[in-house]
Amino acid sequence: MHISFLIHNAYGIGGTIRTTYNLAGTLAEHHDVEIVSVFRHRDVPVFAPSDKIRLRHLVDLRKDSPSYDGDDPDYERPASVFPATEGRYKQYSALTDRRIAEHLRGLDCDVVLGTRPGLNVHIAQQARRGPARVGQEHLTLSTHSGPLKLTLRTHYPRLDAVTTVTEADARTYRKVMRLPGVRVEAVPNSVPAPALEPADGSGKWVVAAGRLAPAKRYDVLIRAFEKVVAERPDWRLRIYGAGAERAKLRALIDKLGLYNHVYLMGPATPLEPEWVKGSIGAVTSSLESFGMTIVEAMRCGLPVVSTDCPHGPGEIIDDGVDGLLVPVGKTDAIAAGLLKLINDDELRRRMGQAALESSARFDPGRVAGRYEELFADLTGRGALRGSLHRTRGALLSSALQVKDRSRSLRKGSAA
Repeated sequence: MHISFLIHNAYGIGGTIRTTYNLAGTLAEHHDVEIVSVFRHRDVPVFAPSDKIRLRHLVDLRKDSPSYDGDDPDYERPASVFPATEGRYKQYSALTDRRIAEHLRGLDCDVVLGTRPGLNVHIAQQARRGPARVGQEHLTLSTHSGPLKLTLRTHYPRLDAVTTVTEADARTYRKVMRLPGVRVEAVPNSVPAPALEPADGSGKWVVAAGRLAPAKRYDVLIRAFEKVVAERPDWRLRIYGAGAERAKLRALIDKLGLYNHVYLMGPATPLEPEWVKGSIGAVTSSLESFGMTIVEAMRCGLPVVSTDCPHGPGEIIDDGVDGLLVPVGKTDAIAAGLLKLINDDELRRRMGQAALESSARFDPGRVAGRYEELFADLTGRGALRGSLHRTRGALLSSALQVKDRSRSLRKGSAA
């Protein structure tokens, strides 16, 4: 199959970019795959794509490039197709409208996927007849404004399928949106197995990672860690990431006298070497569209203490088995969850092993298999479906082995 992804900027940093590369790279093992980036602002992507993927762009924003497009008069004119209700509307223009339209009308492929609402609208309106049109939702419907929901309700019926990253969001789409004839499927983001030995649970570090943004509630994590330090001053917290909240968080750390226990580490790529230095992952978000960092930590052998916020954590963590779920915004509960794992070495190691095993379900091979089945159904490729059923059988056998190991771990815990 020829599969074409349309993404905002494949040369930047972000969860959507990372998971798109993961999925596209795995699909490229058996299919003809390309990633088309609307924008290009640097010579080399931050995340290295598979050499089996074709990567190209539509608008060049590199000022030292001979193909620089910033001087095109249309670049200063507002977009009319990319919806004004989308958060990145100001980055789009009459130029992007024209380039995306030319790309989609001339696209010869079996499946075209958009990776954000505004690009999904472009695909719904402008993709030529023939390819299966799939719109991916990497955020959640509940976080979109009323006007944007109305825009999507107007244009999404022209898509063949919409995918969400959680079952909870898929249920919301089916309930709230009127999309007759459009398949709504939940397919999680994928995270590859790290090429490192997993954490052994001996390091006295709690690790958190993500944008330093209000929704991540790192202020709550820092206050919770003050309570941890009061009981276990031998443990420390590292927070990886950059963002607008850095100065506020730095001031809070100083105010609480935690400058020797809580460290703002800045961004790190890749993160796997930092995860494996720790023994516990921490997520204190008030809202998550999925929870990539939870899966990343679990794939490195860390149990995660996470707030049970909408939508992802509860679908990733089996509470009390491979991690702990705690109430949103409750400093005492977060501290208690961390201390439960800090004070019980055997429990921490057992949950870490369970996390390592259960997180294998997010392996790119398994996630790509689910997308392949969807694509086969949308394009009517019966022969491909037969091959996929055999692949799924092998994956099911592997999943059952993981389940058996998990069941043994539970029995051992109960004993």
